[in-house]
Amino acid sequence: MPHVWEILRRFGRPETAAPGADSVAVAVLDGVWFTFRVAMVGLVLGVAVGLLLAVLMQRSRLAERGLLPYVVLSQTVPLVALAPLVVGWGGRLRIGDATWQPWMSVAVIAAYLAFFPVAVGALRGLQSPSAHAVELMRSYSASWWQSLLRLRLPASVPYLVPALRLAAASAVIGAIVAEISTGTRGGIGRLVIEYSREATADPAKVYTAFLGAAALGLVVAGMVALVDLLLSRYRPAEAHS
Repeated sequence: MPHVWEILRRFGRPETAAPGADSVAVAVLDGVWFTFRVAMVGLVLGVAVGLLLAVLMQRSRLAERGLLPYVVLSQTVPLVALAPLVVGWGGRLRIGDATWQPWMSVAVIAAYLAFFPVAVGALRGLQSPSAHAVELMRSYSASWWQSLLRLRLPASVPYLVPALRLAAASAVIGAIVAEISTGTRGGIGRLVIEYSREATADPAKVYTAFLGAAALGLVVAGMVALVDLLLSRYRPAEAHS
């Protein structure tokens, strides 16, 4: 491994020997920004799917028994096998003049990894209110929708926030791995592959991509921490002590 200072100095040097080439720092930042956007699309999609599945499974015991095993089983499929299927199926989709873009396959794979912790965590949170609290809502003639918004969703926050942390990390990892598996250009995952080919002659260069990926993970973790702060008022009193 090259010295830390050598890695940092490599950020300021040109990415290639071509005249007018951008610095490695610019290339890494562009890759991080591309992967960040794709990972966020995947995270939002994964959270939406996970929440919908959790609400459905909480609403129906039959749906829970039928869906939960498949939700768990879905995470046993390796991304290396899944990525070509997503790319192949996506390439056949046509909605008017809109065509499937390569980054969409990456977002779908990121969502595939992100939905699982949200579905399981949200289900556990939605089922967490005590029987007394549920009976109290029924005594007020509250509808199922009102009970969901005023009782179950607030009660699920202590379970949902850790699930969001896992989902955010999974979305970033899924996006980076999917970029490598599908050959999608523009992201930090592709830079890792491209720079790794030059590791023998320029070992510091590949570590700049690694640092970019690590920085992306820290940014996403910070965003989830901000969400946790905004939702802190829904935590039980003992969670603040």
